[in-house]
Amino acid sequence: MRELSLHIMDIVENGVAAGATQVHISVVEDTTRNLLRISIKDNGRGIPEHRLDQVLDPFYTTRTTRRVGLGLSLFREASRRCDGNFTLHSKEGEGTEVSASFRLDHIDLAPLGDMASSMTSLIMGNPGVDFIYTHERNGRAFQVDTREVRKELEDLPITHPEVIKYIGDSIRESLEEIKTA
Repeated sequence: MRELSLHIMDIVENGVAAGATQVHISVVEDTTRNLLRISIKDNGRGIPEHRLDQVLDPFYTTRTTRRVGLGLSLFREASRRCDGNFTLHSKEGEGTEVSASFRLDHIDLAPLGDMASSMTSLIMGNPGVDFIYTHERNGRAFQVDTREVRKELEDLPITHPEVIKYIGDSIRESLEEIKTA
């Protein structure tokens, strides 16, 4: 995938397909440690222990619409290619956490991509799921929590175009603020 945000979207969609009602997405950029870390944690069904190795096989999938499941294996390889690490923790009935780290200055590091558009797409496509997106850069951070947004909406759905525009604009502004620090 050309952008890391597309990996994030793919992994989130896997969690939602597994029944997740809450997804935590964390992006940490630490230029002093030359590190980018991405974590996605959900409260879906989880992966049975005997299948943990299988889900990292690019030729394994539980889907019936296609015969390969490249998402996790591609994300793992992207992190390894950039001198990083990949971890997958899952417990049946409790959910799954996928984490990957990358060396920030690695020549093969894909751009993060448009996180504002990725997050608004996930929210629009999954209105019944709560998303908690945290982004930190060199100690400065912000968080968008759809549970908090919903409290302020009263009768307006979270998928209303004005709400989605507000969320996207807030993420873009917050990303700019932490980049300038």
